[in-house]
Amino acid sequence: MDFSSWLDQYSDTFMNEALSHASSSRLAGEVPVGAVIVDEGVIVAAAGNCRETNNDPTGHAEVLAIQSAAKVKGNWRLSTCDLYVTLEPCLMCAGAIINSRIRGVYFGAFDPKAGALLSLFGIGNDPRLNHEFHRSGGHLAQPSTELLKDFFQERRIQPD
Repeated sequence: MDFSSWLDQYSDTFMNEALSHASSSRLAGEVPVGAVIVDEGVIVAAAGNCRETNNDPTGHAEVLAIQSAAKVKGNWRLSTCDLYVTLEPCLMCAGAIINSRIRGVYFGAFDPKAGALLSLFGIGNDPRLNHEFHRSGGHLAQPSTELLKDFFQERRIQPD
């Protein structure tokens, strides 16, 4: 089976797992973003946002999943791993992706205000950087987008 047919077959499974972590983050009062790291078809790490819970500006799902995957694999180089995330990564997360040597990133919702892979910047295919990676957006975009929209709509109508 070639890589593109493998991706078509399994990407929804991994994105659904990321959505599950995003939903858990939402229940904890966090912006609902979830991330899953897959190594050769096996989930090795997953996380949801926890910036508010941990009072940590770096508590993005992608960073937490990368940290966890590095511990599980016993290596900071995640060159055989792919990241599935419900929202297009920001610049900070794109930097972590580059530094961890992730092979590919598949995301759900595009982020026109902070997306660093395709929306605002082209991190991942800039030959001036020390690592390039595959980027693909729009995977289960509708449920990813709806989860975010619902969260922020609820936040706007709740009194302080």
